[in-house]
Amino acid sequence: MTVKMNKYVEELKGKSAAELNEELVAAKKELFNLRFQNATNQLDNTSRIKDVRKNIARIQTVITEKAKLA
Repeated sequence: MTVKMNKYVEELKGKSAAELNEELVAAKKELFNLRFQNATNQLDNTSRIKDVRKNIARIQTVITEKAKLA
């Protein structure tokens, strides 16, 4: 699992700031939809919410790292 996440983080680091922001917006939309599905009892895999939240944090971390380097 950690190897998969490391590849995801490396993939994020290779993207531009604009691409990272697009990815962040998409992840936040997905999180909203997952929460909505959960509230209406339509969500089967509730662990997906946790995964998306962690991905949002990873994206924000990479954005912050890039901002500090600039």
